[in-house]
Amino acid sequence: MPEQQRILETLKEYFGYDTFRPLQQEIINSIFEGNDNLVIMPTGGGKSICYQLPAILLPGITLVISPLIALMKDQVDGLLANGITAAFVNSSQNQNEQQKIYQKLLDKEIKLLYVAPESLSFLDTILSQIELDLIAIDEAHCISAWGHDFRPAYTQLGYLKNRFPETSLIALTATADKATRQDICDQLNIPNATQHLASFDRKNLNLEVRPGNKRIEQIFNFLSDKPNESGIIYCLSRKTTETLADKLRGKGFEAEAYHAGIDHQKRSQVQEDFINDTTQIVCATIAFGMGIDKSNVRWVIHYNLPKNIEGYYQEIGRSGRDGLPAATLLFHSYADVVQLQKFADMSGNKEVQLAKLDRMKQYADSLSCRRKILLSYFGELIEEDCGNCDVCKNPPTFIDGTIIAQKALSTVARIKEQEPIGTIIDVLRGAQNAAVYDKGYQDLKTYGIGSDIAWRDWQQYIIQLINLGYLEIAFHQNNKLKLTSLSRKVLFENEKVSLAHLSAFEKAKEVIIQSIDKGAAPDLFEKLRLLRLELAREAGIPAYQIFSDATLKEMEKFRPKTDEEFMQINGVGRQKMQNYGHQFIKAIIGFSEKKAKKKKKKNTAKGNTLLETLELYKNGLSIEEIAAERQLAASTVFTHIMKLYESGETIDLKQFVNKEDVNAVKEARETLEHPDTLKPYFEHFEQALDYDTIKLALAILKEEDEKISN
Repeated sequence: MPEQQRILETLKEYFGYDTFRPLQQEIINSIFEGNDNLVIMPTGGGKSICYQLPAILLPGITLVISPLIALMKDQVDGLLANGITAAFVNSSQNQNEQQKIYQKLLDKEIKLLYVAPESLSFLDTILSQIELDLIAIDEAHCISAWGHDFRPAYTQLGYLKNRFPETSLIALTATADKATRQDICDQLNIPNATQHLASFDRKNLNLEVRPGNKRIEQIFNFLSDKPNESGIIYCLSRKTTETLADKLRGKGFEAEAYHAGIDHQKRSQVQEDFINDTTQIVCATIAFGMGIDKSNVRWVIHYNLPKNIEGYYQEIGRSGRDGLPAATLLFHSYADVVQLQKFADMSGNKEVQLAKLDRMKQYADSLSCRRKILLSYFGELIEEDCGNCDVCKNPPTFIDGTIIAQKALSTVARIKEQEPIGTIIDVLRGAQNAAVYDKGYQDLKTYGIGSDIAWRDWQQYIIQLINLGYLEIAFHQNNKLKLTSLSRKVLFENEKVSLAHLSAFEKAKEVIIQSIDKGAAPDLFEKLRLLRLELAREAGIPAYQIFSDATLKEMEKFRPKTDEEFMQINGVGRQKMQNYGHQFIKAIIGFSEKKAKKKKKKNTAKGNTLLETLELYKNGLSIEEIAAERQLAASTVFTHIMKLYESGETIDLKQFVNKEDVNAVKEARETLEHPDTLKPYFEHFEQALDYDTIKLALAILKEEDEKISN
């Protein structure tokens, strides 16, 4: 085994880090001791270093089994950028390209070789001629039928240990429960493998779940303060990915759809554009993202409920891989559960899939710390609430829901447990439709007794009753609602029922959304980000392979101005110092000098921020020009303009909105009977007019009304 000092020097020289993350050094030492290893480490935990660093120091070659062509290219590009010799062999190459790689292997010019499991048989001869020191199987959960992403091609990998019994084998995956872990070891013929289970706690991920109402509108609001951030939206259907991508492009976002129905060349281009920051958002089915080491994904949205917690956890783990804060948002609905239940019915292991879906549903419906639920699923228990999920930030208040529960349960009983949730709600609210009248439900005593509660609120209350065990869904009987043993206690024994107060819970969530910092990105970080993008495009590699967002943030904080200082930044290794150090140091020095010159001027001119905006407006600048000049968000400048107008300053609002929009709002005002809030207008226009435009138009109309009345 190499000395620990040599291992640490290699970590800094090639990967730019001074210390290991949890478990990395333990795993690396185990490899050097000749052991087989199974590594369960969450996405972003640093799995790749566990075999890439030993590969540099081992005398022979490391063979890496990887499931996707794009994943191989991504990994190899990153290694080459770090000064590590690596290559891949797959079906995208012609015979001449592959022969050159084989010759480099024989000449010991390559340290790591990536290959898909389907291509292993073509390498049989060359593998017998080289010194193979380590075999790494990435995304190892693909070998197990118990896993969430089973791939038949992986099942042949068990022969590797028989063929190379003296070569250490390491299997790695981000998520695997106990049954999956055992299955991986059995199928790979490594029964005595040392198992390393890292903590699944990704503290930097904010976890949020919302009901799937008006998802498009909610997504636009979610993205309003993320103009330059990369993200992924996972959808259940191919059609949804395309529809959503179209709507996002209509709002000015660089968005593309990705699913198995798109031809291979187009899918590869979408993935490449996303990796290279050309495309900001990908709307995808679950086929997208496995193993992509894109560290600057800042958010992940699930448009629909995922089918299990393993897949969900791996997908949200694709955000915030650099350790910086990242947002995750999950929408869910009753319709999602019904659709996923149908998928489970068609699967080969129906009972297992339904059980996993039930756990996923419990997570989405939970009113307690979400991180606790996630971690307990993987056998990791924490005592304290996380403080970084929607429930912790806005604990729900509870009401006495006994009467609500009695009304719902009584209706289910009177309908003789023969209807799904939608019909139950229609009866409660006194709906006059065919589903009710054709079966005579309008004659039931409970018909219309819940008309004072909105349809969506009834849906949420009934879902809570299901989670509390007072009702259950009979999936095998067309999703009919059934009473349980607990129902009798509420109906006949006066048991009290506590339900979450929906309006208070949703209002608290709105407060969170509105409190997000919408200020402009830090000056230096943005300058460094643009420099990184420029250098990446020149080199033809993804921007994050030059430096991660976390490394840029550290540069912004410490502002290194010499080679020695620059090398102290985490993520800066010898190769990257040589390739990019000069440009980044120059940018930091230039920024600092410019800032120093402006500082005195800014101190004297700071004054009142509204007056600064007013002065620029009087000089003829538009909202966008003022925002650029003051380095503020355009929405902030708009707020300044409205406050100045309301305080009596002479502001011509008509220059910010066209006449057609004002007339449209005027007509809507009459149609909607002069509503007090902006939301009815926004919904009336189906998001075609934004809130700012509506607010401006209403202010103009109010001014005109006052002139007429005077």
